[in-house]
Amino acid sequence: MAHHTTSSPARFHDRVALVTGGTSGMGLAAARRLLAEGAQVVITGRDAQRLDAAVKELRAGDRVLAVRGDVAHLPDLDALAETVRTRHGRLDVVFANAGVASFLPSGEVTEAEYDRVMGTNVKGVFFTIQKMSPLLSNRAAVVINASWTVYRGLPTGALYSAGKAAVHNLAHSLAAELGPRGVRVNSVSPGYIETAMFHNAITPDAHADVIAGVVARRLGTADDVAGAVAFLASAEASYITGQDLVIDGGLVTTIPATTW
Repeated sequence: MAHHTTSSPARFHDRVALVTGGTSGMGLAAARRLLAEGAQVVITGRDAQRLDAAVKELRAGDRVLAVRGDVAHLPDLDALAETVRTRHGRLDVVFANAGVASFLPSGEVTEAEYDRVMGTNVKGVFFTIQKMSPLLSNRAAVVINASWTVYRGLPTGALYSAGKAAVHNLAHSLAAELGPRGVRVNSVSPGYIETAMFHNAITPDAHADVIAGVVARRLGTADDVAGAVAFLASAEASYITGQDLVIDGGLVTTIPATTW
């Protein structure tokens, strides 16, 4: 698959980036984009085989480091921080991307499902940033992966959307808290992005209906999100913090024309 970008090979030269959930989808695309622009990149994931496959696919030699771990398990985050400290001594970019999907009527959500989703999507994001905070340089940028569901209700989205609303809000408070150190914190809210998670949640026969609700008349790609993450993490966004960038083809703010 060809990946076309207008990226600068030097925009992240001498920058160290961490991407959680970096083995597939938006995380893998962001890692690829940051590497293409000169960064040293650390990716994490829970599955060692998928991590190995991602490293092979990225073909970046010793500029990419894979660390197995679960963001919902704090000892794994402590070990990750120690590994990054030993290898690089600092972080300039954090993409807190690791997340899980869950789309159920609220009446069907069990306590175990609540704990699984909130454990990764809220606790995992919160403690990823807390544990990496001592490593953040005075020009660092944190980007949190939120969701378009923060803005529009979805019948089966109560649990997932509530978790994403929490981390969307976290960007505001952490931008205020970390601002005095020179650290910027923003979030991205992807719309319908064609990833494995999307295909697991939405059956092929529903794709046409989904696309019909999008003014851009297509699903988003992981590279669409990666470009936005790279922008927010770059010096070009040096006066942007505490914001959310919606990457959704117009899903949240517009109603498509009935004819095209």
